[in-house]
Amino acid sequence: MSAGTVDAVTLEVARNRFAAVAEEMGTVLRRTAYSPNIKERVDCSAAIFVPSGEMLAQAEHIPVHLGSMPASVQAVLEVFGERLDGRTQYAVNDPFAGGTHLNDLTLVRPVMIGGEPIGFVANRAHHADVGGDAPGSMPAEATDIAQEGHRVAPTVAVVDGEWLDSFVEPFLAATRTPEERLGDLSAQLGANEVGARRFIELAERQGPAAFQALADAVLGYGERRMRAALADLPAGTYRFTDHMEGRDDLHPITVTIELDGGELHADLTDSAPQVAANFNAVQAVTRSCLYYAVRVATDPSIPANGGCYRPLTLTTTPGTIVDAIPPAAVAAGNVETSQRIADVLLGALAPANPTRIPAASQGTMNNILIGSERTAYYETVAGGQGARPGRDGQSGIHTGMTNTRNTPIESLEAHYPFKVRRTTLWDSGGEGRYRGGDGIERELEFLEPATVSLIGERRRTRPWGLQGGGPGASGEDWLLPRGGGRERLPGKVTFEVEAGDGLLVRTPGGGGWGVPT
Repeated sequence: MSAGTVDAVTLEVARNRFAAVAEEMGTVLRRTAYSPNIKERVDCSAAIFVPSGEMLAQAEHIPVHLGSMPASVQAVLEVFGERLDGRTQYAVNDPFAGGTHLNDLTLVRPVMIGGEPIGFVANRAHHADVGGDAPGSMPAEATDIAQEGHRVAPTVAVVDGEWLDSFVEPFLAATRTPEERLGDLSAQLGANEVGARRFIELAERQGPAAFQALADAVLGYGERRMRAALADLPAGTYRFTDHMEGRDDLHPITVTIELDGGELHADLTDSAPQVAANFNAVQAVTRSCLYYAVRVATDPSIPANGGCYRPLTLTTTPGTIVDAIPPAAVAAGNVETSQRIADVLLGALAPANPTRIPAASQGTMNNILIGSERTAYYETVAGGQGARPGRDGQSGIHTGMTNTRNTPIESLEAHYPFKVRRTTLWDSGGEGRYRGGDGIERELEFLEPATVSLIGERRRTRPWGLQGGGPGASGEDWLLPRGGGRERLPGKVTFEVEAGDGLLVRTPGGGGWGVPT
């Protein structure tokens, strides 16, 4: 069997079998994790790769994880090369060496048969605390990555199922929650072992040559589908600008897209220089945004693998907020700047496919981090989806580069020293023929002193509408002191609270689509 002779039925079966490996990995990771952030919110992702490091299949997890995970596999390949073996798992979270931000630790496991590589399995999980200046490892005032926690360059982490002290001891020493971290690490290890076992079963069932032919065919199919979808869009140059919110000013992100004959090139070289703040994004994050936005703009049923990304190219300038270089702080680049880059790309592509592109969604993950020297809570709060051609936006949903769930209130109050006074939808969607989705209003009450970090966007700007639709409302954050009154908080801030204080978060709504009728 060769890649050119695989029939359509066999191809579809193979594609789904490969994806099922990644899905099972994600299920194992979530069900065996310790932290509510992974077990309940599902802040994790899994994928499998061919020997070159190209992604073969992914689970339908988190776009910003999955689009950037190939960079982690490539980083492991570059460092260890011919020394890779199937007894070993490799860890990385360094944003400047294959990672995104320090909380997201990736474990990569080579898969071999008879000493010959047949691919890799990898998973990424957001660890709720990896050290740094504030609980949750995303201090709002950070200007240097050293302030954000423990940094792991590509390194050997596991040999024959056992953690190496050289990796695990400094990792656990840095965090405020070592027991939880070790539990989540063990879940990651187990997920990769299950994935490797399934990968080997598939390869042995087919035989090495036929298995490689199937993998090549699946990648080639993804490429053909993407080229065909891009060829259906009108060739031309498309440009769009939006902004990140700094403490005192706005920082532009600008893209110029060239569409021509089944290929797409995105140029973000006109974006702002990196800043002395934590919302710088490394290029792997920017690349993941490109992959996500193009699938939205074309056809999400195209297989999400390395083949479908072959027609897409990217140019950035090192030292900008879309291609940060050391020692920039980057914690919010992964969770906030990624959302804006996706907005900019979709805004540019809207004229090329006006019957498909939605108005801007909330454009933020509304990160809340609460903790002390013994606890660390992390959550992103949902908001409004942008209205779509022919349909209102959804309310109270995670959008864009994230795809997590909310933490159930029962779990939250069982694990952490605060309670939820109320959670409800907030009337914040943009007007239009099709209305933008509404954000969420959530109010917490603290039961003991804590350090709180808020990392959010769209607090001064508003999610834009399309085709005459109005913008969604900006988000709001309020401190509710126990003595009464309220204090408006900036979108990015770290502060202390006392028992009895409250926090009110209102998330942005999505933009409207079409002239209101």
